[in-house]
Amino acid sequence: MNNDLFIRQFEPELAEYFDSINRQWIEKMFSVETLDDEMLRDPKRIIIDQGGYIWFAESPGGGVIGTCALCRQDEGVFELTKMGVLEKARGLKAGENLLKYVLTQAIKKNLGSVFLLTNKKCEAAIHLYEKFGFKHDESTMQRYGANYERCNVAMLLDKTAFEAAVKI
Repeated sequence: MNNDLFIRQFEPELAEYFDSINRQWIEKMFSVETLDDEMLRDPKRIIIDQGGYIWFAESPGGGVIGTCALCRQDEGVFELTKMGVLEKARGLKAGENLLKYVLTQAIKKNLGSVFLLTNKKCEAAIHLYEKFGFKHDESTMQRYGANYERCNVAMLLDKTAFEAAVKI
């Protein structure tokens, strides 16, 4: 882990960062959809209270610069969602360090699988997910892809791949 970054768990006073960081990238590349808006406006109710998790990457001089969530979808099945890093903080490997931390937490919490939904336009993110062992998965696309209009890529990391992913 980058020693300059500190990872924090969700606290209600951090909810504004979850909203602002994610709105920044979503609005730049796409449009905020209904599910996005609900999740960003009330992450505690939509994610935390449903058995999910949210983390924040904080840098000593830059404050909260990134965020990522695991949203419970089914027993042992979580969606990696709303992973974003402020534009001003790109290049600090905050996304990579945050993803590694989140997957380490998935191991500790004994989660069954983690999937994500994205768009082909998010090439850098897809490359990062592939580096960590996520595989393109058509069955995940069929089951969850309709959650977002912009979704045209679904990826899955099953429990057997968690250990290898965090060794990167």
